[in-house]
Amino acid sequence: MANKDIEAAKPIRLILSDVDGVLTDGSITIDNAGVESKTFYVRDGLAIKLWQRCEFQFGIVTARNSQIVKLRAAELNIEIVRQGSADKLPVVREIIGQLGLQAHEVSYIGDDLPDIPVMHEVGLPIAVADAAREVREVAKWTTQLPGGRGAVREAIERLLRAKGCWDHCIPAHTVG
Repeated sequence: MANKDIEAAKPIRLILSDVDGVLTDGSITIDNAGVESKTFYVRDGLAIKLWQRCEFQFGIVTARNSQIVKLRAAELNIEIVRQGSADKLPVVREIIGQLGLQAHEVSYIGDDLPDIPVMHEVGLPIAVADAAREVREVAKWTTQLPGGRGAVREAIERLLRAKGCWDHCIPAHTVG
């Protein structure tokens, strides 16, 4: 593990994430009845649970409103969910304040232009592999995997390994 990873990960206590393009591949399917669907990657969900098991927090900040996001967040016991936040920075500042954290203790995972102001604010901005070029330029870390296909898992695993928590967070029956 590189020293720069360890230093970047050390203060992080909260991960905030966009949804479309990060927790999903960015596709939104709307059927003839107007019913929307999204696809979430199961390994990202497991990583979120592992992060929480290590007593860290995970939250969602998204510009869109979706019942699907509410359901997925409930399934993963994500209590910090802010939807309909086109201007994400004030929302993120509010979350940080409510939790009694400092910006340098927060990581944000993003993929597109509306994420940039938040990424400038937090301690560890992370871009998914297929993020907009401008987002990748702001990020301290960029995943090798694209949004909705394991990028969140990759980022969380990298954080937990850098913190020395990975082996302790994995349920005993999954090792060896």
